[in-house]
Amino acid sequence: MLDTLVWDDDLIRRHDQPGPRYTSYPTAVQFNNQVGSFDLLHALRDSRKAMRPLSLYVHVPFCANICYYCACNKVITKDRGRSQVYLQRLEQEIQLIACHLDPRQSVEQLHLGGGTPTFLSHDELRRLMACLRSHFNLRLDDSGDYGIEIDPREADWSTMGLLRELGFNRVSIGVQDFDPQVQRAVNRLQSLEQTRTIIEAARTLQFRSVNLDLIYGLPRQSVDSFARTVDEVIQLQPDRLSVFNYAHLPERFMPQRRIDHVQLPPPGAKLQMLKTTIEQLTRAGYRYIGMDHFALPDDELAIAQEEAQLQRNFQGYTTHGHCDLIGLGVSAISQVGDLYCQNSSDLNDYQNALADAQLATARGLVCDADDRIRRAVIQQLICHFELDFAAIEQRFNIDFHGYFAPVWAPLRAMAEEGLVSLDAHGIRVLPVGRLLVRGVCMLFDVHLGEQNRQRFSRVI
Repeated sequence: MLDTLVWDDDLIRRHDQPGPRYTSYPTAVQFNNQVGSFDLLHALRDSRKAMRPLSLYVHVPFCANICYYCACNKVITKDRGRSQVYLQRLEQEIQLIACHLDPRQSVEQLHLGGGTPTFLSHDELRRLMACLRSHFNLRLDDSGDYGIEIDPREADWSTMGLLRELGFNRVSIGVQDFDPQVQRAVNRLQSLEQTRTIIEAARTLQFRSVNLDLIYGLPRQSVDSFARTVDEVIQLQPDRLSVFNYAHLPERFMPQRRIDHVQLPPPGAKLQMLKTTIEQLTRAGYRYIGMDHFALPDDELAIAQEEAQLQRNFQGYTTHGHCDLIGLGVSAISQVGDLYCQNSSDLNDYQNALADAQLATARGLVCDADDRIRRAVIQQLICHFELDFAAIEQRFNIDFHGYFAPVWAPLRAMAEEGLVSLDAHGIRVLPVGRLLVRGVCMLFDVHLGEQNRQRFSRVI
């Protein structure tokens, strides 16, 4: 079965190395400033001609409170008025982008992330959604995959009612940990009752899916305390779960400097947390999708994986990888055809560019033929844990064994260790290797040097 996992302490310790999460290939580390707004407009024109469906991501950077573990692009402020100027610039960006697309291109997926999207007032949320609907072909029949990230401390029943009214049918709720000691250590005090209230509202209002986010490896966590959190989460019965490894990189993310590294659990305890979590979720009926993600068997991701239709993009595992992804807002990333591009990550630069009626595209890259081949290989491995050589050869007109000659020695070594099975027809990631699939993908990453590797979190 796809969700079968086998835990091997020795193999995990040997292969627990830093590496990309492959929400794209090449990864964002390879982006450069040679890509600008002209490239984006050219790609949008091609999207319009091909009438490709769309996925929209809107970044709302504001948070009222800082969470010490957070590595997102955000602005911490108590001043709710700061969102006014940002919304104006965001509306300008929506207009500039939309005029280069065909109004008939259907928006299959929409996601509001952050930051805290519900930092916006109800009137501001109405205004933002009205702007999106007036410029893009958002579906009116609730068949779209329209989601939003929720901080239960910044939402209530009326908020959930408004979001449902505006067309949202999926919510992703940040939990991280329910233990009060851990919450104090990371400055995120959020009760179980607050979280339960939002989930009950989502169920009552017939949101289609509820996703909860957890983080293991936070300060003051223990194996037992995190197991209690997971048990409480299972009682809430989310449709999906994301269980992330906390990467402590205070030299890169300033808020993490407020975390006392002495309070972080040792590596052995982190591994045991993950192992125990997998056992708990498996007993509760959740399937391991891959890369920290779990879902109930009737969830769309689980069904897509069974049917070999699962994909991966900057929004993670998805059933909408065939869509052109349009990123709106500060630091947002777009993937339009073979173009990846990212808006400026500096709020002032983003707002100033749009104030001058210019797009805020700051960096990116255009995939070449080799990138497309390697992207397809990595996508198959990370989504389906197997790869058929003939399918890649037919699609790209290559000889797989010759094209990827340098990977055979390390692949055979992985096969000897039992991580993968390897024959003349393809690669299959075995149950013992599924937690380490990023390591298998890294063999096909021609851009991954040792210096780049250290910029990523560990595989486990």
